[in-house]
Amino acid sequence: MKPNIVYILADDMGFGDMGCNNPESKIPTPNLDRMAAEGMRFTDAHAGSSICTPSRYNLLTGRYAWRSRLKTGIVWQWDAPLIDPDRRTVAQLLRDEGYHTACLGKWHLGWDWHLNDGSHANDHVAFGHMDDAARTAIEARVDFTSRINGGPVDRGFDTYFGVDVPNFPPYTWFENDRVTETPAVEKPANMYGHAGTAVEGWSLEAMIPEFTRRAVDLIESRADESDPFFLYFPLTSPHSPIVPNEPFQGMSGAGPYGDFVCEVDWVVGEVLDALDRSGTADNTLVIFTSDNGPENRTADDIGVYERARTLQHYSMGQLRGIKRETWEGGHRIPFVARWPTITPAGTVCNQLTTLGDLIATCADITGTELESAEGEDSVSILPLLKGNVDEPVRDHAIHHSCSGRFAVRKGRWVFVDAPTGDENNEPDWFKKERGYTPHEHPGELYDLNDDISERVNRYAEHPDIVASMRDVLAEEQGHETAARPTPRPDQELTE
Repeated sequence: MKPNIVYILADDMGFGDMGCNNPESKIPTPNLDRMAAEGMRFTDAHAGSSICTPSRYNLLTGRYAWRSRLKTGIVWQWDAPLIDPDRRTVAQLLRDEGYHTACLGKWHLGWDWHLNDGSHANDHVAFGHMDDAARTAIEARVDFTSRINGGPVDRGFDTYFGVDVPNFPPYTWFENDRVTETPAVEKPANMYGHAGTAVEGWSLEAMIPEFTRRAVDLIESRADESDPFFLYFPLTSPHSPIVPNEPFQGMSGAGPYGDFVCEVDWVVGEVLDALDRSGTADNTLVIFTSDNGPENRTADDIGVYERARTLQHYSMGQLRGIKRETWEGGHRIPFVARWPTITPAGTVCNQLTTLGDLIATCADITGTELESAEGEDSVSILPLLKGNVDEPVRDHAIHHSCSGRFAVRKGRWVFVDAPTGDENNEPDWFKKERGYTPHEHPGELYDLNDDISERVNRYAEHPDIVASMRDVLAEEQGHETAARPTPRPDQELTE
């Protein structure tokens, strides 16, 4: 019997925010801790990028986004779809295998916006480049009455309800291939987000409760159906705007951001409870994770470093780096899986995995063969989910930053192909506290087995390992379409 699959993706939640990852966390996460106790906690899971859009592309396609036309940054408001129409997503794979597929929440992978003159938005603004003035001007020309092509229902999902990005216009609900209401007023200046139009009375606080209500309804409505379901549930939290609802305000010791993480934890509890009530929990794989590491200061949040300095809550845990960066904290993310009839309870998996491994895993679960040009960077983690956590499933992983820098992970080593992994101006007080010192090498090499916080750059000590890592990166970069990866790793690099 094919399992249901629920995939909950938090937005900008750090590895150290989850209590079971960080005993010193100031944020209570009882539902995530329960999920880990009833399932498997992964300690070495990574997003395909340390920024939003490319990590979501990697998750749904099993392909690194830097192989696509998006080499740096994100998809901006009014940009076209990043996923090509002929590229099969995990949702399409599962729908082909008889699944009902649903997406609830944040999309942020582009849409084909039609303008009133028959042209398209990206005829007038460059794809993937921020230009607020030009993009604001585009909005007045958008035909909000037309079908919006290239979104979730054109990429494998039977149904969709959500928002594109919580801080991008248009500030309105999306349902399937249309907006539910044409935005007709300017977003209030005191409301967080880019300038643009909104529907009257738009509420940032309403998003998480509405998504959760619909997720619970979907789970309960599918309980008596013969076909399994796949729910991709990408949250808008705890990404800015930081808008925890009243029951969660003051719940954490990490300020409004921590309270918003508490609301994320509540969402997980609501989903688990709905599965229990509907009698489908035993045959449902639930995964919780995040799209990248925690965010720096924003217009409505003091940010990860100031929160660490003033509240002693370290969203990155012991890791170095945050969102946008190639250091570990930018892309090593919380990851918990629960599958009661398959996954041993209370298991910790220390093997290297990526968000992009989902499509190969789902192919493995359903007995489907991926084509050579599908899921090129994806490896099945089904052996790990079954409890075989002593055997690695992938040889290496490529990490990618917001600005386009690369890092390579292989075995115990991570190589940063740049003089630094920093893209957020790591503060001096933090460097002093952690014992980080400057170096003059053109790259960085860290032994993560002995130095998870990436304090000691071993670049000069191991030129042979650096050379081997450069070879791995060069081979990966040498082709836009990779060969399907070997399902078991080669012998790891040693000193």
